[in-house]
Amino acid sequence: MLAARLSVPQALSYAALCLLFLCVASLLLGAGDIGILPSLQALLGSGDDDARFIVFELRWVRTELALLVGLALGAAGVLLQAVTRNPLAEPGLLGVSAGASFAVVLAINLGASAAGLHLGVAMLGALVGCVLVLLVTRMRGVGDDPVRLVLAGAAFSGMLGALSSLLLLWDQRTADEMRFWVIGALAGRPLDTLDWSLPGLLGGLLMALLVVRPLAALALGERVASGLGHHPQLTRLGTLLAVAILVGTATAAAGPIAFIGLIVPYIARRLVGSDIRRTLGLSMLLGPCVLLLADVISRLLVRPYELPVGVVTAFVGAPILIAVVRNHRLPTL
Repeated sequence: MLAARLSVPQALSYAALCLLFLCVASLLLGAGDIGILPSLQALLGSGDDDARFIVFELRWVRTELALLVGLALGAAGVLLQAVTRNPLAEPGLLGVSAGASFAVVLAINLGASAAGLHLGVAMLGALVGCVLVLLVTRMRGVGDDPVRLVLAGAAFSGMLGALSSLLLLWDQRTADEMRFWVIGALAGRPLDTLDWSLPGLLGGLLMALLVVRPLAALALGERVASGLGHHPQLTRLGTLLAVAILVGTATAAAGPIAFIGLIVPYIARRLVGSDIRRTLGLSMLLGPCVLLLADVISRLLVRPYELPVGVVTAFVGAPILIAVVRNHRLPTL
């Protein structure tokens, strides 16, 4: 069990300040010719039309999308690790995001085009991925070994990624649209993405709040949880449904972005301990922080071009994954 280094109010305060700073940085920094000073003038209500367009029509939407997706993936990572009792469980690593992405690619290939339909299809694909994760955790020798579980998830993700690529090659007419669902990015998303994603986010968070107390009891063992009046199977199903809604919403909005669900719970446990009631609240702030930071870096690293934000999160997440695997005493969840 990791000892808490900060009190919960302290951790939340620092995370909120960090989030505010990164939101401002996201609005002021970009890969184009509009620098910090013109962006700041536009943000304060002056400046030229080009700067105002860049700040309010492009970066503002991108920042809001990062807040939504980061929050969803951070919360989903905490829930998935708690329900599997595995510190390596992450939607991108275990194939949940890949399931959502493949479902959308398949729907597009069959002729679907409405954004709202993408959201429902992504949730369904994520739910199928969650069910497969739950089945894998029940397999002897796999569910009890974090590394084997990740290897099984990687195999599942690789298979779905290959199928998505085949569908992309099969239908060249929609190749550009489908390529987004294979790579994932925050740039270039329309404003109405926020409108249809917000209900999915709120629904997933509501489900998460309903299962957080039963999950805390389940961490003590099924017998203890049953003795406290909770139903372990219903708790697991409710948690997986919450994860499916959150991951489906995030994937429908920004495509598959891996490692956020690993990085955020890892940092949260280091700061406030492993109690899910603490880590979930903090992760809902840290998720947007990590994704905003990765997005800002993706704009500045190869200016005047941009990297997909998933590439940056992979660079950060891979060392953390290795650190957790190399830790002989894995955190108790």
